[in-house]
Amino acid sequence: MESTNGILLDSGTNELEIIEFNIQNSSFGINVIKVKEILQPLPVTYIPHAHPFIKGIIQLRGEVLPVVDLQKVLQLGDSGNESSEKYIVTEFNKQKVVFHVHNVTQIHRISWDQIEKPSEMYSGDTAQIIGVIKRNEHMILMLDFERIITEINPEIGINKSNIQKLGARERSSKKILVAEDSALLRKLINDTLFEAGYENVEFFENGKDAFDYLESIIAEGKNITSEVQLVITDIEMPQMDGHHLTKKIKEHEQLSQLPVLIFSSLITDSLRHKGEIVGANDQVSKPEINELILKIDQHII
Repeated sequence: MESTNGILLDSGTNELEIIEFNIQNSSFGINVIKVKEILQPLPVTYIPHAHPFIKGIIQLRGEVLPVVDLQKVLQLGDSGNESSEKYIVTEFNKQKVVFHVHNVTQIHRISWDQIEKPSEMYSGDTAQIIGVIKRNEHMILMLDFERIITEINPEIGINKSNIQKLGARERSSKKILVAEDSALLRKLINDTLFEAGYENVEFFENGKDAFDYLESIIAEGKNITSEVQLVITDIEMPQMDGHHLTKKIKEHEQLSQLPVLIFSSLITDSLRHKGEIVGANDQVSKPEINELILKIDQHII
């Protein structure tokens, strides 16, 4: 399993492919579109005083990449079999990061509606688990890789410090709908939009809840563009992903005029076409929150 470049899915089908991997005896998953390649472990150069999650750095085809030890992140034990260990080379949030795992097993094609949100009884704002997939006799846990990287280096996360430089605006009468599954990012986006003058924001944890809300407005006989002026959506969300949400909005007779902005760590040159196919008005890569505000200014009615 040296590369995942040949794995393709149509846009807007609400499907994804995940790579299952193991840390000790637990199974975890990562979205295939985050993965560049899977390698046998390479020699690591250790960095003095680095974050405890950082194993070191490697050189891969001329690039120097950090290696994150998921065993330490998840506080699990040794693999017991170094020969099966792998490096998963990823790209998201406009950067490449390598994750050291104990084993890589297989690829699954599933629907987002098969991914359950973790219960608050065993999860919370500080948890790294964003979804649970039931696979016959075992479960696969979907990790929040963006959060893991932000914990290591907060500077690469959403930073609202430069929003004031964009100038004052009065947009409190404009309502924005946001679909985002991460509680941490919902708070950061809410604080940032408020700082930018957008005070009327409604948040949903997934695309399904957001679309149901839009349909409920129509069912009440209200004019949708009077009630909501713009939609912002993440891509990776349980139940319904952002591409499928965008497609459903743009194919809906009474919703199609709503501007939809995709705000995701998965916006790359090679994946941008997926958002274009489903009709997104614009796409912004996390954590470029300043650019998101400027795009909202352009598209909001």
